[in-house]
Amino acid sequence: MRLSEDRISHLAHLITDGIWKDDLVDFTNDEKALLETKRAMTDLLRVEDDADSTARDKIRSLSREIPEGSREWDILYKKYFEEEIAKKRF
Repeated sequence: MRLSEDRISHLAHLITDGIWKDDLVDFTNDEKALLETKRAMTDLLRVEDDADSTARDKIRSLSREIPEGSREWDILYKKYFEEEIAKKRF
């Protein structure tokens, strides 16, 4: 799922404000903390987008056509998506 820059920024503000208010961290540089949160979110979304594309490509490349939305397609998508996410975990 694609998020706009404004939505990512809003979520990053909520995250940094939340962990600061819960006294989980003390930021020495609020702007840097916000930028790192945005970067981490963007990286995660990129990994998910790549995994989505790869899973869809694998299903399309099968010898027989599997209609999107069918139970079989959903099972294969979930399997391939999770495999790709597992490869990208750091």
